[in-house]
Amino acid sequence: MHYLKVGIAFIFLGIFSANAQYTETINSNRPGESQGAYAVGKNVLHLEAGGYLGNDKHSLFNSDTDILGASYGLRYGFLTEILELNFFGSFQDQVTSVPVGNGADEFRTTNFRSNTIGAKFLVFDPGISVKERKVNLYSWDANQRINLRSLIPAVSVYAGANFSWWENPYMFEGESIISPKAALITQHNWGRWVLVMNFIADKFTEEYPSYGGIFTLTHAITPKFAVFGEFQTYISDLYADDLVRGGAAYLFGKNFQVDISGLVNFKDTPSRWQVAAGVSYRFDFHEDDEYIEDTYEGDRNQRGEELEETGFYKENEDDDGSNE
Repeated sequence: MHYLKVGIAFIFLGIFSANAQYTETINSNRPGESQGAYAVGKNVLHLEAGGYLGNDKHSLFNSDTDILGASYGLRYGFLTEILELNFFGSFQDQVTSVPVGNGADEFRTTNFRSNTIGAKFLVFDPGISVKERKVNLYSWDANQRINLRSLIPAVSVYAGANFSWWENPYMFEGESIISPKAALITQHNWGRWVLVMNFIADKFTEEYPSYGGIFTLTHAITPKFAVFGEFQTYISDLYADDLVRGGAAYLFGKNFQVDISGLVNFKDTPSRWQVAAGVSYRFDFHEDDEYIEDTYEGDRNQRGEELEETGFYKENEDDDGSNE
């Protein structure tokens, strides 16, 4: 019992003495689907929303589905710089047409496609925990070697719950109203390039769990404009797919961002495309006047000064623009 108390004390000491993660510019999870490793910052509130439209065509069912939807998100830095509480979801209207004889039958589905509430916790930050390599004044060759520090990612863990209510047509038969979601998140910062990887287990207590990964590479072209490419894979007995996304975002001031993106896949059961656009706005109630200067030039999620130089860096969502 004594060791348990000591362990809990160390955990709370670590949380409340954590170094600042606050950024001077907005750190939106849009427009992609992956979550970056860093939280938004203590007492910082993000509102993120957008619309999307697309089409699915299924070669086996001979169906054609037009999709229109909206995604939304709330993110809040709670208690400490390294803990974020968030809520993501989407509302979707779709019309499916199936040929019957010389005509076609149409079926309309309108409801919440997803709603997930969760928390993200930064467990390791190489910018704080790993000492930067010192310049060797006596050896040029030593200074040209690969900096192993840059190969060590920031690491976060995410835990959440999907929930639905009433009779939702987007739920599978027998699916629980509440189901778990978990993710391991890593982030590498290489100057104006950032690589984020998410390894996700979704609804893993259900009869048909889903596993997958999201791999996002972001590049800041100017201080206000950035582009990204993303690959996402789903592994499930009900639905398996590989998606490719791309897009861009522009920063208007330090608290407001707009974005546009699109996705395609490479199979016909169904074949898919979507386009999306959205906005992100930050309410900054941060009270700590100090924040860490980024030791990585161009950190997309964590540091304010470098974000002002590199601009937008995305973090976070699902093929419909939500965080499924």
